[in-house]
Amino acid sequence: MTMLKLSLMAFSFVFWAAGLTMLVIGLWAKVSLGSYLVLSANDYPSAPAILLATGAAVIIWGFLGCFGAATEHRGLLRAYSTFLTVVLAAGLTAGLSALLYRQNIAQGFKEGLHQALLAYGEDEAMSDALDAVQRTLSCCGVVSYRDWLTSPWGLEQNGSVPLSCCRARRGCQRSPPAAHGLHRDGCFSKVSAFVSSNMFYVATAALGLALLQLIGIVLSCLLSARIPAHLLAIATPR
Repeated sequence: MTMLKLSLMAFSFVFWAAGLTMLVIGLWAKVSLGSYLVLSANDYPSAPAILLATGAAVIIWGFLGCFGAATEHRGLLRAYSTFLTVVLAAGLTAGLSALLYRQNIAQGFKEGLHQALLAYGEDEAMSDALDAVQRTLSCCGVVSYRDWLTSPWGLEQNGSVPLSCCRARRGCQRSPPAAHGLHRDGCFSKVSAFVSSNMFYVATAALGLALLQLIGIVLSCLLSARIPAHLLAIATPR
């Protein structure tokens, strides 16, 4: 009984630490990646919001699981086991979805980049996001800088490109611009490479964290099942 309690308390601490990590990553993603997510045409839930909500829930339930193990509260342990089962299902779903829909995610960014290109100069949020992507990833346009030459904004500027496409800070906005002064790669290839290389690790981590919940589920169920007999043995005189 003591080993079960200590094991579940140790697992709850690890689970709580994982929730805190998810919360920190969610805050970082909200601040650092919020502008990039504007460019995706896929109508998926916001990943930073999911991380924040899940991290907060895991922190709360990790504390309650530890408290339930320490006080041998049967109802709380059963609720904790149910929550871990939900987290297990969510983790498996997230991990498998990340593996199966990598191409859809990349395609969503391609469509979003095209939309941002067409709306450049009119939609402030998408324009800022596109500029940030071109500066950060050292890219220009969707496939190449030529996408800008036929865009509505580029035609208004007599076949020029935004400053975020330029390698030098002083700019390269000649008409037509000199190719050697521009970022050579299109943004879609950079985003697609990033998604392909990192989504596998994200999916593996999600699946690993989900399978870890099996330990907590087994421990909480075993402890919950042992509690009535344990208390009865104490209460009955010999």
